[in-house]
Amino acid sequence: MPDSWPRPSVPSLPGSGSVPSLFDTTTGRLRPAAPEGDLARLYVCGITPYDATHIGHANTYLAFDTLQRVWLDAGLDVRYAQNITDVDDPLLERANATGVDWRALADSQVALFRADMAALRLLPPHDYVAVTEVVDEIAEAVGTLKDRGLAYAVPTADSAGDDLYFDIAAAERATTWLVGSTTQFDHGQLLTLSAEHGGDPDRAGKHDPLDPLLWRAERAGEPAWDSVVGRGRPGWHIECSVIALDRLGADFTVQGGGADLAFPHHDLSAGHAAALSGRPLAGLYSHAGLIAYQGEKMSKSLGNLVLVSQLREQGVPAAGIRLALLAHRYRDEWEWTEQGLDDALARLDAWRGIRENPAGLRALDVLTAVRERLADDLDTPGALSEIDRAAASGVDDPDLVRSLADALLGIDLR
Repeated sequence: MPDSWPRPSVPSLPGSGSVPSLFDTTTGRLRPAAPEGDLARLYVCGITPYDATHIGHANTYLAFDTLQRVWLDAGLDVRYAQNITDVDDPLLERANATGVDWRALADSQVALFRADMAALRLLPPHDYVAVTEVVDEIAEAVGTLKDRGLAYAVPTADSAGDDLYFDIAAAERATTWLVGSTTQFDHGQLLTLSAEHGGDPDRAGKHDPLDPLLWRAERAGEPAWDSVVGRGRPGWHIECSVIALDRLGADFTVQGGGADLAFPHHDLSAGHAAALSGRPLAGLYSHAGLIAYQGEKMSKSLGNLVLVSQLREQGVPAAGIRLALLAHRYRDEWEWTEQGLDDALARLDAWRGIRENPAGLRALDVLTAVRERLADDLDTPGALSEIDRAAASGVDDPDLVRSLADALLGIDLR
């Protein structure tokens, strides 16, 4: 397993907060993000390492870093797993286009991502798993699905083997999962999203246009592994199903990621997991909003990326980047601007200048207010406003406000 990154310290605070409610993509409403016991289990889909780390990435991982901090403050233990999709079509295409070995490209971008996450003081995953490390386990899972009649072969013209696809209709008959059931999208939207996000709805030989690839038979010039289902490499969705089930178990507390993963990735990962385990993948599905830049959604395909590493190289403090993101609720869509970053840096200066004032706000009241805001669907803009008030008026205990800013928002004011 690759190293994640160093874990920042999290100060202890007096009392305890509440388990938060989150917007659940499955139901379209707020629900408590509460585990059955004292262990909250979180899976957040990791990067495909060919162009890391842009502000959209940072926004997603910061959202679920905030969730972990609120859970910890509520007295829960947390188990967090994240994958690295270090073999996939976009990575191979970038490597070919730039003349770089795909393994070297992945390694360099993972190293950059880790450095950015450490600088931003995000809590690292307990299980940080590269797909290339668990190819055998994924292939065995594909073999299980095939043996159960939930996968089928599609012949290929450019390979000696067959591709293997997940049979959605068979899985729906065998489980309680239904395609699209973790989202609010209709069937037409599912088809559109499949075509836009790595699916191949027009592939000849498929039983259903939405059926996803489980195993890609070896093609010339592509990486491949020998396995129980033939020589090839994993499909996209099955990798997260297998890693999550192995590291967290079924029906874990929250499946998180960017809004662009709701379908097909999270929904079909849930279908694979249900077919393998007989249980739901997760209890709640939570998604961070997408960020625009210069009038367009920030994306690798458009190339309109604001990179954390470039901002850091320009001397922007990581705490300022973090505050610029926290100024927006995690699931909102918004546009990154220089003014927004300037406002965050001004806020950081004001917070660092917080003063003792016995006639000002009580720090314990500030803590209570921040906890209440964060328990309400991770309302970070509201939490920031509570600390703004403390910085403006002064407080009876500045050290407590500094500690709560660190523990709950990850902002080190030292």
